[in-house]
Amino acid sequence: MEDLLRRPLSEILDRLARKEITPVDLMERTLARIGALNPSLNAVCEVADEERLYDEARAAEQRWQAGKARALEGIPLGVKDLEDAEGLHTTHGSVPFKDRMPERDSVQVERLRSAGAIVVGKTTAPEFGYTCITKNLIHGVTRSPWNLDYTPGGSSGGSSAAIAGGMIPLVTASDGGGSIRLPASFTGCFGLKVSYGRIPHAPFEAWETTDTSVVGPLTRTVEDAAIHLDAVVGPHPLDPKSLPHPGYAYRDRLRDLPSGLRIGLSRDLGYGVVQGDVEEVVVEAASAFEELGHHVEEIEGGPPDVGRVWGLINAFEAAGKLGHLLPEHEQEFGRSFIHGVKAGFKMTPEIWRQGQKARQQVVEWCSRVFSRYDLLLTPTTFADPPPARGPLPSEVEGKPAPFGSSGAFTIPFNLSWHPAGTVRAGFSKVGLPVGLQIVAPRHRDDLVLQSAWAFEQARPWAHHWPGDVR
Repeated sequence: MEDLLRRPLSEILDRLARKEITPVDLMERTLARIGALNPSLNAVCEVADEERLYDEARAAEQRWQAGKARALEGIPLGVKDLEDAEGLHTTHGSVPFKDRMPERDSVQVERLRSAGAIVVGKTTAPEFGYTCITKNLIHGVTRSPWNLDYTPGGSSGGSSAAIAGGMIPLVTASDGGGSIRLPASFTGCFGLKVSYGRIPHAPFEAWETTDTSVVGPLTRTVEDAAIHLDAVVGPHPLDPKSLPHPGYAYRDRLRDLPSGLRIGLSRDLGYGVVQGDVEEVVVEAASAFEELGHHVEEIEGGPPDVGRVWGLINAFEAAGKLGHLLPEHEQEFGRSFIHGVKAGFKMTPEIWRQGQKARQQVVEWCSRVFSRYDLLLTPTTFADPPPARGPLPSEVEGKPAPFGSSGAFTIPFNLSWHPAGTVRAGFSKVGLPVGLQIVAPRHRDDLVLQSAWAFEQARPWAHHWPGDVR
């Protein structure tokens, strides 16, 4: 049974359907795994009331027995601590919000619950998702199940550690600049930043103007991500930017990848620096598409480096959210986090305009790329994960890293709204996973999933996960 907890969500659902296991068995094992591994990984920051969890598991078992099971009936769900789940705190990893109790679920969580998932607890995140290292002043440092010395990434680091460590079979995640793709890459999972609006992102206290962040799946396999998506896509009245339902099930289309795709491969997007062994793994992984009958061509150049633009836009939004708490509560925030927030007060109309021009240049570059290619491949990130406590690297192999270096290859597609996923491409010389990023034209989430699924079949990874670290 313990091996089952390392298996894909799709397999767990199949075993539930065949009555080889029950939701009560699954809940018992999940809680036991959290208890055993969380002291080392620190991936889960709050667990729901166990009596209620077992009540829900028994109700799910009755639905399976009665032939009335929903798509995710009885599956334990971990919710990222930047997202609301009724009955559990949403601390945002921030001391001033440590007692915040939401009044309702987010739309994504609401839909996953409606599909039968059982919210087992909250997964850790850095303060307001600020960095690609998951640590905060409330819950401490989260560590990778591959090696406790390293971070599992951020901001969905608790979710990625829980999936890679076999603690919870289903989690939520979010991505404002790489916060699904980076932790998925660092822990060898599949992560998908959906097209903007694909999954409703609500409710919010105030209208969000940055429009770079999405919620979505971080899973053990591509098929698991399709299962997640099928439960949550479609418009919602609380999110006026949400897209219509695509009109089909993503899981049903996984095997429908068109033949003879034109694929562009960029080693560095024209401005990044990449660790040598990471680059080698990515380039070799791209050759899998040639073996599948597609045409892969290396491309030079890239969009402008918009790391600073992205950072300032998000700092401006954060300053609007949190500025009223300053200076009274300033000392309660993490120092680097609040320093970044305060940078938002420097925004001017001129700076805003220049930032929007740079963003438009990214959009125009993407338009040119996707007029020539069906897909774009890049490294997901430039190097091995940083240490669990940091700091972020300022250079790689003697070369200075760009601003927002870990997200240098992910941020552009948050700004352009293109769907982008990351698949496990292989391992670096120190034995840590390396991710290959797959980007598709806007709204072609199905094409990302299809190409990622084809790659997964050609280079299987779902059977290889780290052993327990305690």
